[in-house]
Amino acid sequence: MLELQNFLKSEAASGHTVYPPQKDFFNAFCLAGFNDLKVVIVGQDPYHGLGQAHGLSFSVPDGIKIPPSLRNIYKELNRDLGFSIPASGDLQAWAKQGVLLLNASLSVRAGEAGSHSKKGWLTFTQRCIDEINEQKQGVVFLAWGLFAHGVCARVDTDKHCVIKTSHPSPLGASKQGKAFKAFLGSSCFSEANDYLMTQKRMPIDWDLHPNFQLI
Repeated sequence: MLELQNFLKSEAASGHTVYPPQKDFFNAFCLAGFNDLKVVIVGQDPYHGLGQAHGLSFSVPDGIKIPPSLRNIYKELNRDLGFSIPASGDLQAWAKQGVLLLNASLSVRAGEAGSHSKKGWLTFTQRCIDEINEQKQGVVFLAWGLFAHGVCARVDTDKHCVIKTSHPSPLGASKQGKAFKAFLGSSCFSEANDYLMTQKRMPIDWDLHPNFQLI
């Protein structure tokens, strides 16, 4: 963590813009408390465009254009559960119900995807996944894409539920493999809730009302 801190200081000293703002690096942990944790959604990198990243995987602040991966997430949500597609890309309502929206790297250099991926963040976030695996029971891990599959590889499926699909990006949303389903058509949201109910836990209200519109 000290090496990571020094790297982030050097980024600032070199004049590089880093997303999200430093105050939002750990936003996912602030909104989804450990005691109430139900679901973990693993992303890879924060968005690297202006105003997009705010510390929650796949989420963008209200008023920011919805990115392609999140648009496909909304399409599957609509197909799976019939909810209208939201106008906002802000997923804080999920986080506040116990959905940890965790990126493997919690920062990125502006315009350079993956630029902070080998600087120490993955050691930290992998330890977070390991702690959840060891200390919790009955958590759903939504592993979207091969990278997320790897991050969740050590999760004990006798204690937890790991739902593997392809990544929701336009390049991967319809692809499937021997060990995972295509994201589009996966019904991963209803499957997650079905599992939570078998654990006698309240399901997630995935409907992002009231800020929605039909498109």
